[in-house]
Amino acid sequence: MPHDSTRPLDTRRASELEARLLGQMPFEPTASQARFAYVWSRFIVSEKPRCALILRGYAGTGKTTSVGAVVRTLREVRQRCVLLAPTGRAAKVLAKHAGQPASTIHRHIYRPTRTPDGGTGYGLMTNKRTDTLFVVDEASMIGESSGLPAGGFQYRSLLDDLVEFVYSGQGCRLMLIGDDAQLPPVGASLSPALQGDALKVDFGLTLAEVTLEDVVRQELDSAILSNAHDLRMLMGMAEPKGPAPLPHFELGTGLQRVGGQDLEELLVDLHAQHGEDNIVVITRSNKRAVQFNQHIRARVLWQEDGLNAGDRLMVVANNYHWLADHEELPTNLIANGDTLIVDRIQKRFERYDTPFVEAEVRLADQPEYPAFSVHINLSVLTSDQASQGRAERRALYDAVAADHSHLGSKAKIHEATNSDPCYQALQVKFAYALTCHKSQGGQWQAVVVDQGYMTEERVDLEWLRWLYTALTRAESELYLLNFADTFFD
Repeated sequence: MPHDSTRPLDTRRASELEARLLGQMPFEPTASQARFAYVWSRFIVSEKPRCALILRGYAGTGKTTSVGAVVRTLREVRQRCVLLAPTGRAAKVLAKHAGQPASTIHRHIYRPTRTPDGGTGYGLMTNKRTDTLFVVDEASMIGESSGLPAGGFQYRSLLDDLVEFVYSGQGCRLMLIGDDAQLPPVGASLSPALQGDALKVDFGLTLAEVTLEDVVRQELDSAILSNAHDLRMLMGMAEPKGPAPLPHFELGTGLQRVGGQDLEELLVDLHAQHGEDNIVVITRSNKRAVQFNQHIRARVLWQEDGLNAGDRLMVVANNYHWLADHEELPTNLIANGDTLIVDRIQKRFERYDTPFVEAEVRLADQPEYPAFSVHINLSVLTSDQASQGRAERRALYDAVAADHSHLGSKAKIHEATNSDPCYQALQVKFAYALTCHKSQGGQWQAVVVDQGYMTEERVDLEWLRWLYTALTRAESELYLLNFADTFFD
């Protein structure tokens, strides 16, 4: 049934949903959570067109418990709900807290298509659901150019495609959840998916917004969340440009300092205690991440140079090629942000002046999926760049295309190049140390934060956002590496 904006709000049903949602909260709701329950219930029953809701929540304000309560409430009243997140790890975290499976946005809304010249393109799927709430977590990560290739070397807008997909389904609604104190997408100064005024204008949404600001009392016992709360308050006093106030940390259970001379011993202990999947080093640059990954593999995990069985990798570019023929899998996308485990190295070789391996890998966040074979581009693995640059990608394309020049027509050469395993080789990094942007959406039991070279005059709002995002990746243990005494005076 189409929405009728002239019908009065069903206040009785809204009040019933509000009471059910509050009843699903595990603790006494804060004033902000009570406000959210009121707004959310009216959002759900509204007959206005293209209804959307933004829920902003800072660390420790009960955002996660509120989302879990939403999912349980909808299950209780038998209303459909789809959970989405920007990355595989973020989807895994969302599913854990909500008690319901979650998918990446890319896997849910895109499908591979054949282009007229025989190459692989990507299209927006049709939303066949009706009267469904789409809950999208970690919305601060959604950029305006983080979608799939749109032709050549341009990219679609993930935000545009998400909105178009959701509202192509009859009676569907969109709930965007995020923390706008975190880092915005790479290259952006703000998180576009959390900018309410722009969303209303750009997409014609009937939009409500709620911000959770009150820290849940039970969270104040956590030194990590207590310091994250203080950091967020400091960000509120900082100017958009220029120097910002210096943060001061209160050490306590779960939050400690560590010097460089003690790092190796700490990492050995943490890996033994938590396992490789539950510890990460977060650093400022891709170059530092490469250095940390080399150190951890050599001195903590005792791995030899190069890529080996047992290595953990993070995918840094979407890829539809390698799962296309695996009909037993529910997806054909290996997504940017997915974590892979190498089961076996099958072959090492060099082509087009580039080292490659054939390997058997598994998706770490989907352990129920079987292993599959891929080619991996090793030049990306140890590069100081985030992923293969446009010039390098173009050069590889031209080199591969030259190998297929005997096919004659441009269309046949293009098709052969696009399906060539070397051109489609996965772009990955080691996953033991990550930049903050790559860690976003994930959570680990233990996190080591490396600030790199830092002076007081370089402390600004962007750095505070970076630090806040890094701190809030830790679930139980956080270690501040080589932070100066001035942060603790």
